[in-house]
Amino acid sequence: MVQSTSDTSVDFVLEQIQTMVASEGGTLGTPVLHDGILKIEYTPGVNEECPECVPSLEMVTQFLTASLGIHAPHVTAVEVS
Repeated sequence: MVQSTSDTSVDFVLEQIQTMVASEGGTLGTPVLHDGILKIEYTPGVNEECPECVPSLEMVTQFLTASLGIHAPHVTAVEVS
């Protein structure tokens, strides 16, 4: 489970993305939301039978950006490391 922010719409998106990355053993770190910028660390999982099933850093960034654009448009930038 991802630590929550003070924003329920951002938390909703983070929970959805965490569920997706956790299915392949990945995790999201503690989110920091400040001045419309969301910063979060992503640790990819490992799936030796299907390495291409593990979301890349770029994919997670794209998923977060798209989902936040719908559910939390006040978030203007996403930084995933």
